[in-house]
Amino acid sequence: MYIVSLSYIAPLEEIDAQLEQHVLWLKQCYADGLFLASGRKEPRTGGIILARGERHALQLRLAQDPFAQAGLARYDITEFHPSMTVAGLEILQDRPNA
Repeated sequence: MYIVSLSYIAPLEEIDAQLEQHVLWLKQCYADGLFLASGRKEPRTGGIILARGERHALQLRLAQDPFAQAGLARYDITEFHPSMTVAGLEILQDRPNA
């Protein structure tokens, strides 16, 4: 699993101009099963995405984000292996042979 920390490197006016396309891109990533959760940072300096799958595939998909294509954001990817979760989120836990 991956935590993607997206950091804006452009003014919010430029972010807002691409926001509708960014949301469409997010929805497609969810539909494809790549993303598990996402949302804005507070204060509004970027966002966080929980993702699964292959790192290379994730990197390719992040490059397709309208924010990335317009040079508006930087993406930091952290891989982690969740071993414990609160009840109801067991699907996030690493499982052998998964």
